[in-house]
Amino acid sequence: MKETAIYIHIPFCDHKCIYCDFYSIVSYENVSSYLIALKKEIDFFAGKYSVDRKIISLFFGGGTPSFMEPEYIAEIIQHLKKNFNFIDDAEITLETNPGTVSKEKLRKFREIGINRISIGIQSFDEDELKFLTRIHDSKTAIRTVKDASDSGFDNISIDLIFNLPKQTKEIWRSNLEQAIRLPIKHISTYSLILEHGTILNKMVLDGKVKMQSTEGREDYDADLYQFTIDFLTQHGFNQYEVSNFSRDGKECVHNNAYWRYKDYLSFGTSAHSFVNLTTGKAGGKRWWNYSALNLYNNAIEKNGQAVIGEELLTQNEMLEEYVMLALRSKGLDLIELKNLFGNRWFEHNKNFLTQLRKENFLTTKNNLISFTPKGYAICDEILTKMKN
Repeated sequence: MKETAIYIHIPFCDHKCIYCDFYSIVSYENVSSYLIALKKEIDFFAGKYSVDRKIISLFFGGGTPSFMEPEYIAEIIQHLKKNFNFIDDAEITLETNPGTVSKEKLRKFREIGINRISIGIQSFDEDELKFLTRIHDSKTAIRTVKDASDSGFDNISIDLIFNLPKQTKEIWRSNLEQAIRLPIKHISTYSLILEHGTILNKMVLDGKVKMQSTEGREDYDADLYQFTIDFLTQHGFNQYEVSNFSRDGKECVHNNAYWRYKDYLSFGTSAHSFVNLTTGKAGGKRWWNYSALNLYNNAIEKNGQAVIGEELLTQNEMLEEYVMLALRSKGLDLIELKNLFGNRWFEHNKNFLTQLRKENFLTTKNNLISFTPKGYAICDEILTKMKN
């Protein structure tokens, strides 16, 4: 049985935040038709990929999934469980934004089977929240976390963003200090990145906003990142991926499915899927859907699926992705690597790995190669120097 993750994209939002580049729409007129399309798409791919799989996680992302009524989410869960084999304790996560849920709504989400909440707080600083055009304030963010805990959620995650324009280390420290006072088990911390096509990118191009890097502080991002690692690890959060930290036993199962190169099936607008193949010259297959809601709905109505593009991955391409994902997370298991791809990669990089260990960028323990905090800080640069 192949362990597989499932992702559901809910594109509906009340407004578009200035930094967001995920597909979302500020309209709710197609909510009912979207549910019908989702169920048809699930039926189509269940016919191709449901055999010999066990679903270990389900993740509702967006958009803002918590804007949906619990009954809407419940119908999707029930339809998936009719078509796929879920393990008994499958992780089921709902992305949630403060200001979109009451304690009663959270309780209903818990009752329909959601067992993990991921709350997009981004900052506890009022000025930063206004800059990011979030709909909530700091008090609402804190209350949402506490309401989730009171509603029976033991597994609560929050997102925070650092390296915002004008953000000092003191402001970022205050954000982290507030976070660890809350009943959370997981924190995702992301550096603010300018994504093409976002409102923020246009503001920077128009000279209305200046990023830290354009203010002569190119190393500031790395300083804040290193501070984040030190602070969270000192307060009981283990770093298990470049941007993610958790209490013991609370790593995100869904994210680990991506980083450990497991299969994942995704449904909805702009959704991307990946499966390992067992036949043919290609090592794997990846495909993705239309982003625009109308195009997605029309394609589902006509074909049962809304795939706009796909690619077949060679064994060499899969090796490169496997190594990159493993090293960005818990580490590269040399025994598993050899079983999957042979010993070529290790032989090509043996001397480089030795050098990285001497310089304290890597550690090796029980055949597991892992980045140190120092290595995580420049992991992308290191990965570009590795050979296949």
